[in-house]
Amino acid sequence: MANDMANDMNNEQTVLPVQRQLDAYNAKDLAAFISCYHSDIAIYRMPATEPALTGREALAAFYKAERFTIAALRAEVLQRMVVGNKVIDHEKVYGMAEQPYQVVVVYEVQDGLIINAWFYPAG
Repeated sequence: MANDMANDMNNEQTVLPVQRQLDAYNAKDLAAFISCYHSDIAIYRMPATEPALTGREALAAFYKAERFTIAALRAEVLQRMVVGNKVIDHEKVYGMAEQPYQVVVVYEVQDGLIINAWFYPAG
């Protein structure tokens, strides 16, 4: 029982930056969004083996110019799973295309910040 409570607390701490970045994404709050990420963040768009974006500055520049300018942009979590320091979200993203699309994102959390994220598009 105590072990389950410890796991629940660890899961909450792992999920916290992921949920905060989702809320900031939907609010298009760039400062709050970027604050959820480690300075050495690496973003992968699978099946690529090299990151598409590295570092907080590159992440901020990309989201400022390419995402947060889209009025209809928002994401919702359809399912979430936590395994160790990974949060796996099945998301539906609106505003990027005529129809919403689905993606699986694996977030790796280290010291309360997202250090890696792997985006797997559906289909």
